[in-house]
Amino acid sequence: MAEAAVETAAAPWALLAAVLLGALALGAACLDGVLAACAEGVPARVGLRAPVARTAALLRQRRRTTVAADGLLQRAGGGGLVVAALLMVAVVPLGGHALADLPAGVVWFNAMDVLVWALVWLAGWGGDSALALVGGYRFLAQALAYELPLMFALTAPAVAAGSLRVADVAAAQDGLWHVVWMPVAFAVYCAGVVAFSVQGPFAPPAGLDLAGGVLTEASGADRLLLQAGRYALLAAGAAFAVPLFLGGGAGPLLPGWAWVLLKAGLLLAALVVLRRRVPAVRPDRFLEAGWLVLLPAVLLQLLVVAVVVVGRG
Repeated sequence: MAEAAVETAAAPWALLAAVLLGALALGAACLDGVLAACAEGVPARVGLRAPVARTAALLRQRRRTTVAADGLLQRAGGGGLVVAALLMVAVVPLGGHALADLPAGVVWFNAMDVLVWALVWLAGWGGDSALALVGGYRFLAQALAYELPLMFALTAPAVAAGSLRVADVAAAQDGLWHVVWMPVAFAVYCAGVVAFSVQGPFAPPAGLDLAGGVLTEASGADRLLLQAGRYALLAAGAAFAVPLFLGGGAGPLLPGWAWVLLKAGLLLAALVVLRRRVPAVRPDRFLEAGWLVLLPAVLLQLLVVAVVVVGRG
């Protein structure tokens, strides 16, 4: 198939990408706050302001550290989550432009989500605290469960498009979005996004039973970076799903870039709502489900996609 036309945006546009990602992440945090307030019978406006209030409180909070904490590693883990999210969206075409039009953009996204393994573990290791370290290892166990199914879920749209370039995958959905005939791959992808964001049912690495897990010893700006990184990863995952499964910028009336943002925002809202309705899953149970249910299901989905592609000739 012919390559889809996408221009590489100039470096200063990276700032705009960061602002858009930050806006999506803030929107997710505000929606989460509203849902939490409604569940507790508190006025929605209080929940809407909660993320801003927490940010202000953490910025004023004095950093505390344990005796032998490795602050550099701990901060690299927290700040690295935000950087990883930015690098994920760098390959997402917005209209006719992308920050990096890589020939293997799908692999790039997969590499960035693997980088999250190390970053979350570093955040737990750096605090020199047993509970934080257990949280880090919990995340590694969780990652063993979701990573392989997620990798094959990313592969399915690329096989259908015959390309690992994100713009080509989006262009291959002309007339029929991948989500319509790859529902299993889409569902596994969404589960993987929620898992590497350490959110909802996959939040035990930062669970209350561990006094916050990887967040236990993080305070002030360090804790703010970790929390912001989790929402930024969720937003980046929703944005990457648009060219992969949701037709990219295709849609009536609005320009392509507006459709990308609209679809990403709607999927992000759906993930925030759903994650509050699913109970927490223990990493060992998730590992069992990941290898015995998710992996065979997504491999079957990949087989169906391969047969369809071969049938098309």
